Formats: sequence, structure tokens, C-alpha cells
Amino acid sequence: MNVRPVPTAVIVQQGKLLDFIDGLTQRNETPEEYVRQEIAKSLVREYGYQRAEIAVEFTLNLGSRKPRADLVIFNPDDLHNQDRARLIIECKSQKVKSSDRTDGVGQLKSYMAACPNVGYGMWTNGLERFCYRRVNKDGGVSFDEIPDIPSKGRSEDEVERPRFDQLKAASSDALLFAFRRCHNYIAGNQGLQKSEAFWELLKIIFCKIHDERSSNEVEFFATSKERHNMNGQSKVIRRVGKLFEDVKSEYSTIFRENEEIVLTPEVLSYIVTQLQMYSLLESDIDVKGRAYEEIVGSNLRGDRGEFFTPRNICQMAVTMLDPGERHIVMDPACGTGGFLITAMNYVIDKIRETEIDKWGGNVERAETAIRARVQRFAQAYIIGTDLNPHLVKASKMNMVMNNDGAGGLFQANSLQSPARWDDGLRSRQVMGQIDLLFTNPPFGSKIPIDDPVILESYDLGHAWTYDAKTDKWTMRNDVQKSQPPEILFIERCVRLLKPGTGRCAIVLPDGILGSPGAGYVREWILKHTRVLASIDLHPDTFQPHVSVQTSVLVLQRKTQEEISVEAAAGRFNDYQVFMAVANHIGHDKRGNITYVRDRTGNEIVEEIEEQTKEYEDGKPVYKRQRTQKKVIDDNTLQIAQAFRTWLSEQD
Repeated sequence: MNVRPVPTAVIVQQGKLLDFIDGLTQRNETPEEYVRQEIAKSLVREYGYQRAEIAVEFTLNLGSRKPRADLVIFNPDDLHNQDRARLIIECKSQKVKSSDRTDGVGQLKSYMAACPNVGYGMWTNGLERFCYRRVNKDGGVSFDEIPDIPSKGRSEDEVERPRFDQLKAASSDALLFAFRRCHNYIAGNQGLQKSEAFWELLKIIFCKIHDERSSNEVEFFATSKERHNMNGQSKVIRRVGKLFEDVKSEYSTIFRENEEIVLTPEVLSYIVTQLQMYSLLESDIDVKGRAYEEIVGSNLRGDRGEFFTPRNICQMAVTMLDPGERHIVMDPACGTGGFLITAMNYVIDKIRETEIDKWGGNVERAETAIRARVQRFAQAYIIGTDLNPHLVKASKMNMVMNNDGAGGLFQANSLQSPARWDDGLRSRQVMGQIDLLFTNPPFGSKIPIDDPVILESYDLGHAWTYDAKTDKWTMRNDVQKSQPPEILFIERCVRLLKPGTGRCAIVLPDGILGSPGAGYVREWILKHTRVLASIDLHPDTFQPHVSVQTSVLVLQRKTQEEISVEAAAGRFNDYQVFMAVANHIGHDKRGNITYVRDRTGNEIVEEIEEQTKEYEDGKPVYKRQRTQKKVIDDNTLQIAQAFRTWLSEQD
């Protein structure tokens, strides 16, 4: 999504947020309000309702009581009174359970019963979500649970078994809520540890994506009747089981041939109902990214230095190197794919902008062209490796959700000789061929590389001698007993780059840049590369998981001719290096988001113009709309933009 700031800003009082529906009211920033605002965004962006059709905190008359319903939807041009209400949504904080006697689903049902024309309702706290259809029978009112509320202009049958053209692109945090619900439901009802629940959810997501990509009709669905009886659940198991067999065949490097979905029929049916209304392929990449990072981050935090790079640091590095559609991009320690996904999204934004301009208002033609170009880029120009097979599986899932670039991801020890890599990775012939490389390698003395075969193959695996008179380091023939992996990764990354043009951004511990004992590493870097930039990261950058002092080093590989000329001269050429300090990183040491405030402590909200894909009469349309967002206290993108400006001014 391309976002362009416009010169309008308002001050939102501390502890307040702007209402999404009217864009003016400042509401108390509470956990319940967060859920309500996210649902309001979904109603407009996913379900196709207009803001004018939605009332917030609508007062109902229930005898002597006058409660306020969170969100009430009316037909267009209808008066907003109780008799004309069509749909009611109640939002709660995560602390309120659906079974709560006062604020649970019973409250929603009482509101629906008091409004004669309300046909549907939803109750949610983000972690739980229940949708109901009102049934009038024999003078009484009852409520049947259904998978979802209808979108504007849609029928209930389309909710029970949607067509592909009726699937919704998830907006804002809707998918994050759905993934969180599914993960917690599996963990709570299947008797699995949370990490085990994660892998089961991963299988189901693969089935969902495969259905969208390969089926003629939607097979990934469960009707309300199927979910609540054994015969129906068996049908769901058969449909999803068939999809998983196809998934295993297509992604044999991810799933074993004998691997099965181990979820009970009841649990599987529930998970399907929570995901069936969305199109994962059509959902915005940022929406999918936030949702996926949420469940990955809570389940795959490693103890081997595998601390995932924060999204804003990935964005800073990628923006600095400005990848294009014909750049070969690699991460030799890709983890769950954060850098690669960020680079791919960056290129996708460029592709999307050109295709939308090219096709104007023809959304379908633009989307078709975008998908073709994105798939080509993802499959041919994105390469990632990691030693941990679980992380590789997770990164492949991430790439598959983001337009299928999983073919370029490999489980491999990047530090080994390429001759020991598998055929698929060797066939890519990556050594000396990478245009842009982004990586945050595992680092630390607790995970040393002590294989003499590996150490022997690296300059930086050898012992070095320092001559104080000449201030020079000389490589010896003997190898060190061990080396921290980040030191060897520096050399491997440089060797992967194209001589003369290849560039990399690598996250490194500050000891390499300043420790006297690491002088030989710095000398090797200066000999083989031009240092373009050094960005000092805040100590809390990787919090709340670990406090570590790191920097991002941006390097450009020299040609052999450049190295020889400098060697003959006996000195390195002088040049300028861009240096900056990322002292505002958008979160505190507990991981809480931090915002820009005015002098009195109130948060500043900026009005921005953004391009979104919404639905009118069931058809997708691109819209430019203004919306208000709090300004996150983060200067990493400013650093990236300053670097780009600086670089353009260099010789």
C-alpha cells in the first residue's frame, strides 16, 4: 500500500483515539475500543458497508434500560432508529468471555431480540467471535450460530458456502484476530502445546491457500450445520484432508509424505469457519505480515541467537538499498523470512503502482498483471537459506502467503562449501551473483563454528597477526579453534555479492565494529568492500526479547581490480561513509508502541492519504481516502530516506 503524508495533523488527547466511522470523535483508548475500531474498519473495508450506514454506541430502549450497542448497521437512507436496525455488533475487551452473564453473547442476543428487523449479530472480544442469525418462529425468537455475518448485498447462503469472488480481503488487524483465535482454540481444545498448535494451524493455512489457488469451487468451508454435527464434521475433514494431500504433493520439501492433520473434527471445523470468509491471496501484504508475525513470533523465538529482526529495521535496510524487479535478492540466514518478505513487498509496491496507473480503474486487469509480475519476481529473484528446518518451513509458509516464492527457500548451512548444498540451491549458482543481500545472522560466542573444514575455507576463519608498527593485520596459515558465526557470515555475504555492484545490509554486534581484537575483521571488510553506511541501533531494538548493542552495516563489494589497485598503493582509498543513530525505534523495552507527543504530552495524529481496495456492489475498486493515524516515534525510515538522498549526491 502506498501511503503519502498530507500536511494535516490534529492533536489527540492523551489516552484518546479517533473514531474510524466519523473521523472526529475522540474516544477513550481502551482494549474494548481497540476491538471496536478494528471491527469498524472491517465493516467498511471487508464487508462493504458505508460509514453513513453504521452507528456507533447506538442507544436502545429495553424497558427501563437504555444500553448502548457498540455498532449498529442500517439500510442506506433509513432513519437510525431501533425499529430499522438490521445488524448489531458487540465488542468487548479480551478479559470479557463469551460466557459472561452480563457482557457475554447473552447481551448481544437481548439487543437483537429488542430490534424487530435485526437479522444478524456478532459478538467478539478479538480472541472469541460468534455470529448469529435471528430466527422468528411460533411467536418467539431464537438464534442460530453461523460462520459470519453477511457482507452488504450478500445473502446468508453465500456466508455458509462462499464463492471465490465473494471472499473478502482482510483489512487492518482482522486476520491477526482470526489467526490468534485459531491458534488459541487449537491449543485450548486439542490438548497441544502452543508450538504444536502453531504447526497444525500452518497446515490448515496451507490448505486454505491451495484451495484459493487451485480449486474450481471453494472446498475450504464448513457450514453452520456441518460444524455442529458429526456427519457434517466428517465432510469437512474429507474436504480439507483432500486439500492437504494436494499440499503435501506440491510442497514435498515442507511436509512429509506421511504427515497428517491431527486436529479433532470439532476443532478443525471451527478453524475452517474462522478463515473461510477471507481470501488470503488477495489480502494486503501488510495485513498478512502482521498476522503471521504474531503467531510466528510467539512460537519460534530461538535460543540460538535467532532473534527475529523487527519489521522497521527490515524496512529501513530494504529502503536504503532500493530493490527492483530485476535484482536478485538473498538472505543467507533468513529465519522466518522477514527481510525477504520486506524486500518482496517493496518491489510489489512498485509493481502495483505502475500497473494501477497503467490500467486506471480496471481493477481486475491491474490485479492480473500484478500477480503475474509478482509471482515471476518471487520465484526467480528471491533466495533464502537457513540452517533450522523449522524456520525454513515457517519462512516458506510466509512466502506462500505472499504470492508463492517458496521455491527459492532452502534448508542449508550457508557457511558450508557450496559443493555441500543440495542440488536445488547449487543450481541457483549464487556465489558472486547476488545483487542485494539483507541478513541478521545468528551471533554470539555460545554458538561457535568449530568445524575445521569450514574455518579453513574462510580468510576470517584463520588466525591473524597484528603489526603495531605498520598498523596492519596479516592472515596466517593456521586456522582458529572456533569463530562466532557472525564473523564468518560477513565474509560469506561479501563473496555472495556481484563484484563492483552487489550490496548488502547486515546486522552485526557492535563489538565487531569497535573491539580492538576484531581489528582484522574490520581490515578485511575495508579491503574487500566499500562501506556505504553504518547505522547504530538503539539498545532496545530487539526488546522485549533481548537487549543487545547492534548496528546495520551497508557494504558494496569491490572488484578484484579495485582491490589490486589499493594493494599496490599500500593504502585504502578515502571516501565518505553515511552514519546515523536510530535513537527512536517506535517501541519501548517492553515492546509497547511509542508515539510522537506534543509539548503537553498529547499524541500527535497525522492525516494521511492512502490507497485502499474496497468493495462496492460486490466489486473491488481502488480508492484514495484520507484517514488519521497516530505518528509512531520511529526515525528508521527517515534514516533510510536520508541515506538515499546522500547516496544520490555521491560521485
